[in-house]
This record gives sequence, C-alpha cells and structure tokens, in this order.
Amino acid sequence: MSFVFAFDFPHPVPPRELKDLLGGKGANLAEMTSVLGLPVPPGFTISTEACRSYIVSGWPEGLTGEVEAAIAFLETALGKRLGDARDPLLVSVRSGAKFSMPGMMDTVLNLGLNDRSVEGLALQTGDIRFAYDSYRRFIAMYGRIVLDLPGEVFEELFAAAKELACTKSDSGVPAELLRYLCGAYKDIVEARTGSPFPQDPKEQIFGAIRAVFSSWNGARAVAYREREGIPHDLGTAVNVQVMVFGNRDDSSGTGVGFTRDPATGSKGMYGDFLVNAQGEDVVAGVRNTEPLSTLEASFPAVFVELSEIFQRLELHYRDMCDIEFTIERGKLWMLQTRVGKRTGVAAIRMAVEMVSDPAIGLSREEALLRISSDHLDQVLHPQFATQVVEPLTRGLGASPGAAVGRVYFNSGDAVAAARRGEPVILVRKETSPDDVHGMLASAGVLTTRGGLVSHAAVVARGWGKPAVVGADEIKISSGCMWVGDVKIEEGEEISIDGTSGVVVKGTVPLQAAHPPQEFSELLAWADAVAASRVKVRANADSGPDAKVAREFGAKGIGLCRTEHMFLGEGRLPVVRAMILARTEEEEAAALEELRRTQRDDFMEILEVMDGLPVTVRLLDPPLHEFLPDTRELEVKKAVEGLSVEESRLLYTAKQWEEANPMLGVRGVRLAVLKPGLYAMQVRALVEAAIALRQKGRSPKVEIMIPLTISGAELRLARSWVEEAIATTGGEGIDITIGTMIETPRAALVAGEIAESAEFFSFGTNDLTQMTFGFSRDDIEGKLMPTYLGLGLLEENPFKTVDNRALMELVRLGIQRGREARPGLKVGICGEHGGEPESIARLVGAGVDYVSCSPYRVPVARLAVAQALIRMAG
Repeated sequence: MSFVFAFDFPHPVPPRELKDLLGGKGANLAEMTSVLGLPVPPGFTISTEACRSYIVSGWPEGLTGEVEAAIAFLETALGKRLGDARDPLLVSVRSGAKFSMPGMMDTVLNLGLNDRSVEGLALQTGDIRFAYDSYRRFIAMYGRIVLDLPGEVFEELFAAAKELACTKSDSGVPAELLRYLCGAYKDIVEARTGSPFPQDPKEQIFGAIRAVFSSWNGARAVAYREREGIPHDLGTAVNVQVMVFGNRDDSSGTGVGFTRDPATGSKGMYGDFLVNAQGEDVVAGVRNTEPLSTLEASFPAVFVELSEIFQRLELHYRDMCDIEFTIERGKLWMLQTRVGKRTGVAAIRMAVEMVSDPAIGLSREEALLRISSDHLDQVLHPQFATQVVEPLTRGLGASPGAAVGRVYFNSGDAVAAARRGEPVILVRKETSPDDVHGMLASAGVLTTRGGLVSHAAVVARGWGKPAVVGADEIKISSGCMWVGDVKIEEGEEISIDGTSGVVVKGTVPLQAAHPPQEFSELLAWADAVAASRVKVRANADSGPDAKVAREFGAKGIGLCRTEHMFLGEGRLPVVRAMILARTEEEEAAALEELRRTQRDDFMEILEVMDGLPVTVRLLDPPLHEFLPDTRELEVKKAVEGLSVEESRLLYTAKQWEEANPMLGVRGVRLAVLKPGLYAMQVRALVEAAIALRQKGRSPKVEIMIPLTISGAELRLARSWVEEAIATTGGEGIDITIGTMIETPRAALVAGEIAESAEFFSFGTNDLTQMTFGFSRDDIEGKLMPTYLGLGLLEENPFKTVDNRALMELVRLGIQRGREARPGLKVGICGEHGGEPESIARLVGAGVDYVSCSPYRVPVARLAVAQALIRMAG
C-alpha cells in the first residue's frame, strides 16, 4: 500500500473524488494541478491511511522511505536541495482532513531553513532581511507546533524588537535585529526543551509530519468534530509543498478570497490581501488587510489572471470556492481551494441562484443537499453578531438562537422583571412545570443540570426560546451565580447561545433573524420532493404554537401534550384540587372545571389546524409533577411551618412520590387508577370538534393513549375513549384512536397492540431512555461526554437515533404493527423528530410523518427531502 502521492499522480478518477484518501486539501491541490493545470507549487500528499496507522500503532512501516523518495523527486525536479547552503529548497507541511476544519489542526512553514541554508536563501534572493524573517517565523512556528512551546514566548520577543526598532510594522524590523531574534529564539528552544533547535531538514520534516498527525486528536480538533458531527476515526492527510514567498518584497503578497461573498451570497470576488506578507499574516489578523479589489491597482496582470481562475474554479466545482494564493515577485501561485463555508443567508441564496444559472446548472435536489440545519437556524433565530466572544462557561446547546438579558433565579422574579420591561434570562439548577410562567416571560433559559431532553430543553425548543442546559460549572447561591471566581448577581446581564452552548458575561450584540426571499422557494422544492410520502407535523400545545407551526408549513400536529395545558395561568390550582379531592364529588367538580378549559384550548388548536390532523395525547406525566417539591415543603415546614393547604399538598405529594417516576404511575397507568381523567379529556376534545363542525370547519382528531405495553391495556383504554365519544355525540366526527410506543416491550408486541390502534406514534425520548437504561435528565453531565470522548458511543443517543438497537426496535414495531393491521399509520414524535440526522434514518424505517417543535418545522421539511433524495441514490 502506498502512503505518498505527488500532486500530479495519475489517479484513476478525478482527485477531488478521493478526499477519503487524500483529504480535502490534498484532493483539491491534485485537482488544480492535474486536471485544471493551474499554477500550483509542486508537492505531495501523505494519505489519511498513514495518519490512522500512526494513531493506532505508531509510525507506519515504509512511510519514511516513501517520504524521502518524494523529497528527492522534488529536489531533482527543481534543482534545489533541502538545507543547501547555496540555494536551499524550502517546504511547508500542512494538515488536510476529508472535511474542512479551519484552524483546528497544524501547519508549519519554511521547513528546510537552518543556520547554513538561511545564508543560502539570503544569497539567492539578495535579501538578508527576507531570509532571516523567514527563519524567525520558522523557528517560532516549529517551536510552538512541533516542540509544544507557548507561542507567547516568541511573540513577546518580537513585540520588543518592533518597539526597539520604533516600528509598528513587521516589515520595519531590520535584518540585524531579525538575525539576533533567530539566535534568541533558538536559545529559548534549547532552554525549554534541553536540546538545540534541529538543524537537519529531514528531522524537521518528520517532526512536523508527526505533529500534524498528532494534531488530529488535539483538544480543539476533537471539540470541533464533536460540534460538527465529523467522525473521529477519519484521520488527516499531510501535504508537503514547495514554499513560495509572499514576503519577498513589495512585488509579492498573499491573499484569501471567495468566488462569492460568504456572508450574503452576492456574486463577485471577495476577500483580503496583503503586500509583502505570508498567508499566516492574513488569517491571524496581525496586520490590517486590504480588500481583494485593491489588487487590480497594484497588480493588474495578476488580478486578471486571478479573476479568470476564480471563475474557472467556481464553474468546475459548481459551488462557491474559498481560495488561498500567493504572489512571488509578480508570479501568481495557487495554494489551496475548497468549497467555502458560508452563512445561512448566503447558503440559501447561492443554492437557489445556482439552479437558475445555466453555467452551473445545479438541480433542485443538489441545491437542497447543500443546505444544513445550521443554515436554517441562522435565518430563523437571532444569533450573536460576532463570533469573537470570551465564554464564561459552556453547557449544552439545547434550543437554537441567542439571547441577552438580566439574570433572575426564580420564575416569580423573572415574570416581575419582564413586566417592568427588562429582558430576562431565567437561570435555574433545573426547571419544572412550576417554572413555565417564568420561562414564558424570559428571553432565554440557562440551567446548571439536565440534558437535551430535559424539561428546560423540551419546553424551550417548543416555544422557540434559546436555551443552554447542563452548564455544571455554574454554582447558584444566595441570589447570585458563580463560575470559579467570577460572580454574577441577580439583575446583571449575560448572553447565551442556544446553538453552541456558550454563556458570556455581559452583553453580546445580537443579529436579528431575517430569512432571505429565496427561503420559501427552497422549502417549496423540499415539499415537492417529499410530496405525499412523508409529512412533517409539529408538537404544539396551544393556539399560538399551532399558528406558528402552520405558518412554517406543518401538515398537522403530531403531538399535542395536554399536560402543558394544565400549566396555563389559573389552571394549576384546579389540577391540584383534583389531585387533593377527598370525595368523588370534589374530584368530579375539579374535572368538570378542567373539561371546560380544555375544551376551549382544543377548539383554538383545531380551528388553527382546520382540515389537518391533530394528534392529542391524553395525560402522560405522573401527578407529582403538578405538586410542589416535597424537599422545599419539608424545609419550609422545619423553618417556618406550613399552612393547612400546604400540609395537605405535602401529604399528597408524598403519597404520589415514587423512587423512579418515569417508570411509575404515568400515562395509561394513571388512567387505570383515575379513569375519569381520560374520559374528561375525551369529552372536552369531542365537544370542541362538534362545535367547530357546526361552524363549518373540518376538524380531524387523533386520540393518542400514552405508554401502553400490551394489547389488553390498550383495549381497556380504548373502551373508555369510545364510551366518552359515544356519550358526547361524537360518532360523526373524524376521529381515530392510537397509541404511543415508548417501551421496548411495546415495540416487541406491536402486533397485538395494533389490533386496537389505527396509528402508532413512536416516542423516541422514552424509548431511547429505556433501551439504553440511561436517565435522560442525568446522563449529560459527566457520563455522556466521557462516553463520547472514549468512543463508547458514536453520538449522543438523546440527540440523534444513531444506534442499531433503537432503530431495530422502531423497524420491528412498524413491521409487526403493519402485519397485524395493514395500512397502520406511523409517526415519530419526540425530540428526535426534529433532528435532521434522525429524520434521515427514520424515513428509511417507513414512517408516515415526523413531528417536531413548531420552530423546527422548516428544518424537518428540508431534512425529509434530503433523506428521500439520498435514498433515491
């Protein structure tokens, strides 16, 4: 097996198709060299296979010989030798993974310089200053990247040298001072490593290659891959390339450009340029750059050539390209190209425009595949206006978008502050149903505990509010929060990013969400692909939520959680009255009051969704969730005593308290103990549907019984529902009855359950929890990051359906259900229903619809289309 490939190696397929082998950078360098014939400095690529072998078992056998042969070929072709004292060959060593990871791995420039060859470089160029500036840069870069020395020790010396030379410009430091700096840098290396700076060019190159291989598992690279969902086992390629110098003189320079504006998508060259500089000066921001357009005045011939190359690359790749180039004494060299990263606005605009551009001729399917969920989130939710922020801490990004507000630590204070006109961030250890009014009043939510399917995460996503959860470095105490030594008091401002999980002290400017005009056209294409095959519904529990869902294109409601209606203003006391009832009459009176309020809620939702199906899940959570926390009541009892009502609440809460409530009296089990509860809800729903029918509307009702685990259980519950429908006069209403499959057992016995069900809805949150045996509320803090870091799980299973066991249960449940009842309708309801990666897997399982937060409906519409396109080949 070969590990090393020259840029002009005759591959059997176009090199750009070999990113698995050559990495993105190596594949594109080979493409520009061997296919497009562009001016690319010669070099070679060490494959990703070599990196993977190095990581697993050390330096690969045979790699040394292949690298030495490739270097010898370059030396022969160019008539120069590494380390030569008269005319040295210099090279760069750069990383290049399959997927672009800008700035996450390492690069070393000017390899081959030493105490002898620096004099040869000065002799050949006639420029002593240039030679020692290149050597100075090389020693610092090699020391930082290969020898793992802190960059500050070199930067501080260089800053002192500029001060001594009375200049603010790097190019103003004279040759003699640069020569002195090189010696000082070498002294630092020897003092800190115990060995002199390496003078052997081959030792330098192999050290740099090892450093690049190792940087694949560096902290910033691992964190970036986890954020972007890039597999950890791909490895990086290494590109060794002959150096060209943009810092030779004022007829040289370097730049980075895009074939279109990556922020807006506007056509035309866009980027930055520096005269007399190396590429690191542009991207590091150490000097003020010039717009790429100024190149036309200073280098007119180069500008014409570069413009033609930009156009060729965009047409060749049929996409916006990110391009790096260097001019050495008037000669243009192309150093890199790749498909460029872009904002959500730019991505949508470019995708649509490139379909109508005959020169590029994207198909609609190709355009849809270019849009990510992050792109849509950027145009649907506010974002930080700058990415240059200093994080106070990080948690889990649980609900996308950014928010700025004043910190309040309980819901009552949050509501009061919001009424005063203050923007609020509600900060809690964890939220509960008691915090719903505070969450409604807040611009964003931050919790120190919980995971991606915790109460705070689920509710915030449903309302489209930014949320960060599981920020466990935060300690809340006595009206303030601490992160290490940093104290933030109630009323102080913080900023949160619900996409990245970043928390910042103080105010970060926000950028409002403005979908571009092409947004609707793109989603219309997605709907055309999905057609009648897979629908997107929304999880909505109120009229306003349903309205948002319909405006975003939902084809119905897949999950209306009736328990959320119980948490509305004035409702909680009635629910508690029902729980505390000591007689059948008291319970009946409370249920009747709840029936009236639920009927009005159902009417509002059904009217908004007129003509579309609305799946109403009967009460699911355990009753203790509607009661106060027993720990807080016990503390109050010990400190100041309880009122008569509080004493009853404490007594009842203890009666309903369970060691493991998620496996306890909830869902249909609660109705077995309190059958009047489900009868009340069904009557309210049927009455609402009848009232709408009388107004000429077309309500479509689907009644879902939660947490059934057997056919007998569903038959019993169905009998209550049918009786309530009959006694309410709902025989003429379009009503179907089904259940939610939430346990492994229910999936295994789906055939017997389907005999009493017109539809299944798979509740993937609970199904994941019970399949893995993970507590969804506790797993995120310490265990999940450790499992992901060790590779024991590929992805967080509460974020995406990534495991064979869960997918097999879903497939098996669908298969057995449809064998027993052909035509059984199947949906996916739960947080997985809003994640694009999950949708791609679930569509293949044979579902009829997916259901997600109203604010994730556009993302789900796109993801369904993308899944179907990929399935079609």
